[in-house]
Amino acid sequence: MNKPIIIVAGEPNSIFFEIYFKALNYKKYKSPLILIASLKLLKLQMKKMKIKKKIRSLELSKLNKYKLNNNYINLINVNFNQSKPFDKISKKSNNYIAKSFDVALNILKKKISNKFVNGPISKKYFLNKNDLGITEYLAKRTKSRKYAMLIYNEELSVCPLTTHLPLKQVSKSITKKMIIEKVELINKFFKRYIKRNPKIAITGLNPHCESKHSLNEEEKIIKPTIKYLSKKYKIFGPYAADTIFLKVNRKKYDVILGMYHDQVLTPIKTLYEYDAFNITLGLPFIRISPDHGPNEKMVGKNLSNPQSLVKALTFLDKLK
Repeated sequence: MNKPIIIVAGEPNSIFFEIYFKALNYKKYKSPLILIASLKLLKLQMKKMKIKKKIRSLELSKLNKYKLNNNYINLINVNFNQSKPFDKISKKSNNYIAKSFDVALNILKKKISNKFVNGPISKKYFLNKNDLGITEYLAKRTKSRKYAMLIYNEELSVCPLTTHLPLKQVSKSITKKMIIEKVELINKFFKRYIKRNPKIAITGLNPHCESKHSLNEEEKIIKPTIKYLSKKYKIFGPYAADTIFLKVNRKKYDVILGMYHDQVLTPIKTLYEYDAFNITLGLPFIRISPDHGPNEKMVGKNLSNPQSLVKALTFLDKLK
């Protein structure tokens, strides 16, 4: 039997339940889905969206004893006191989200599963400047020192060297050690789960990979690191970020490793839109997050696209 997929619903006032039910209707999954969320809120939103599906409440202590299938919503309840189906996103949900993560990490630590999905989280309220993103939050919770954000698509994936940093901090954050760690994690992931050694293109930081600045990251950091890594991995570059995503260029590679968040996430989202998802590499389990946020403006409208969640669940469903 396939191990279950553990799902933290995340921000209660988001589009997650909508896309979750759409993903359930889209296809059947062999792996049982275990949802960690508020039973009260789930019922409120199901009534609002006119969704009828039976809910099976699970006890955490008996999780290994259940014979699970997806004919029901397999739910572990985490209390959240909200009287309306949807409300404004605020810090009121912080404790609920933290408890949901606690439950999920407890299950994953016990090896009941190695597959984890979390719904959208408001970084502004939940992280409150304590962590750069949920990637870093989970790395800290699992004491993982080496980690990477991989936006995965079967044709092309991207990895930002730095994640949610202000641009003025990017340059001084780029190091040879960081580039090596990200490449090692990407290669390990592809070998284990995609069954091949990936071809990785690395971008420069500056326009056209040129800089008159005394630091000149391309010459002093990026080029020497690529030369060092090329002895062991299929590494190429550095390439100018404004041309590496041209079709004739990008089709040569499995992954493009960029120096900062929007340098690679903007083109990948433009190219594939919802046909991609965020995998955190380096954790003791595979963590995936659909590639969108809470999308507060779309809440309750039943117009949101579930494709990224469908892709995420389909990918995890294939894993043993």
